[in-house]
Amino acid sequence: MSFIRTVFSTALKKSAKSLSTPRFHRKLSNLPPNVLYSDLPDVSIPKLSTPEFIFEKCTRYEHLTAVECGLTGRKYTYGDLLKKSMNLSRHLRKNLGFKEGDVVAILLPNIPEYPLVVLGVQHAGLVVTTLNPVYTPEEIHRQLEDSSAKGIITLVSSWQTASSSCRLLNKSLPILVIRTEQSQSLPRGAIDFHAFLNTEIDYPDPPPCRPHDLAILPYSSGTTGLPKGVQLTHRNLVANLCQTQTLNFVEDTTSGHQDVVPAVLPMFHVYGCSVNSLLVLTKGAKIVTLPKFTPEDYVSVLRTHKPHVLFLVPPIVLFLSGHPMVKQQNLQSVRIVVSGAAPLGASDEHRFIEKVGRSVHMVQGYGLTEATAVAVATIKLKEEVNVQGSIGRPAVNTLVKVVAIDDPSGTPLGVNATGELLVKGPQVMKGYHNKAEETKNAFLDGWFRTGDIAYYNEDRVLFITDRLKELIKVKGFQVPPAELEEIIRDFPNVEDAAVIGVPHPDQGEAPRAYVVPKKGTRVNQEELQEYVKTKAAHYKQLKGGVAIVDSIPKTASGKILRRSLKLEYEANLTTGK
Repeated sequence: MSFIRTVFSTALKKSAKSLSTPRFHRKLSNLPPNVLYSDLPDVSIPKLSTPEFIFEKCTRYEHLTAVECGLTGRKYTYGDLLKKSMNLSRHLRKNLGFKEGDVVAILLPNIPEYPLVVLGVQHAGLVVTTLNPVYTPEEIHRQLEDSSAKGIITLVSSWQTASSSCRLLNKSLPILVIRTEQSQSLPRGAIDFHAFLNTEIDYPDPPPCRPHDLAILPYSSGTTGLPKGVQLTHRNLVANLCQTQTLNFVEDTTSGHQDVVPAVLPMFHVYGCSVNSLLVLTKGAKIVTLPKFTPEDYVSVLRTHKPHVLFLVPPIVLFLSGHPMVKQQNLQSVRIVVSGAAPLGASDEHRFIEKVGRSVHMVQGYGLTEATAVAVATIKLKEEVNVQGSIGRPAVNTLVKVVAIDDPSGTPLGVNATGELLVKGPQVMKGYHNKAEETKNAFLDGWFRTGDIAYYNEDRVLFITDRLKELIKVKGFQVPPAELEEIIRDFPNVEDAAVIGVPHPDQGEAPRAYVVPKKGTRVNQEELQEYVKTKAAHYKQLKGGVAIVDSIPKTASGKILRRSLKLEYEANLTTGK
């Protein structure tokens, strides 16, 4: 592996010398009252691209396993991660002609190749856009079109879906296909991904990406509306990796210890990609991938790999606490559990710790796609103050304030006053892709408006109480009502529609549709639900039901009053209607 050390000797020197005072720097004396900040000192952020930041670890841990499939045992070392990512980078530019700034779509579940793809694409000076592998061709087509993607990387099993998406796009995009088994045959017209990954070619590497170049374009609905591309730069990613490193979720690898971290959180989501993948690699730890959560597979990983760190969402924490399949001995190696994407109640924390039967660090974090992953966390607080039910305090290099809803001045509110949570820091996105007006509305004097309702107490600990956002959270996935409403309005005899999230015993929330039929017609609820199944991913299905109504409540400007529908739904539950 002397090849690796030679190639990256320059990058390592650059890393050592490029630490600089971050552009975002806290001067406490200049802060107005009631602005919250971290208890830890700011960290310097190196002027490196994301691959450069990760590849530095590859030279240090080149013989250790970086990522392994929890189902098949297929694995790559840190040396492989570097060498094969670079091979992919060169083939994308030489054989496919991709140019700096081109977008490549990743349509993959969690597999060992996922980090290789992300780093290889980014090392080529290209931009990653991530897609949920359960998306329908229509959903994929919309993102391909909006992002102007130039190619797709997917599995043999998803080839047909990717191909159908291209037909809807009326474009013939190159599709690289990953074979996860030797027996799989390459679909006609597909490009063999592993030929790119494993074949060295003589082609010059591009200059490293600049910190403010785009690195990844995940899609989020923000506060309202249809999914929008979130422009995250290399600086955003590297900054958030530096910020989360200070939280000590994962230990640095030593000659005698390597943390093992399962990756079941989807890597197409910023939490799974940045925290559960890239952060783990910066520590030299081992990732064990699972393409989806099933009780049997997850427990098998616990038994076989004996992980030290679990990045989870609340439904999986509840599963581990309550399912008879999970035995106390399956959790004896676990040192820390990090829960995100939705609140985890204090009683749920207690039940998990009781199941483990010993002290385990339970950490809750708060973040969003527009802030690269992490903005607030409870780590390092539990010995000082009671943080049960709290999201904690801001991460390093991050400022947070709570302001009165619709207050144009952005004046920070005081202790126990409820308002909208605003965030400022180097991890906050550049803006929404091709959405200048939405980008403008997302910020208030340089502060990002999260759309979440919060307050903080006398200990400067933050609590989320509600959200301005109308996103429906289904098992940690975000479902934008506007997207489903658009689908429903295309169904025969539908005049108007509104969708809200309602409580669901298994999914947290589930979409519920309110439908206004065209005059003199009727809408069959069962047929509508079947129609939505053909147009949207499984977690977007109308499992909260369909209600036929005479009208949809709206403001004078025509905005749907989903809050009114929620209140009506809750009132009907109370009265038994």
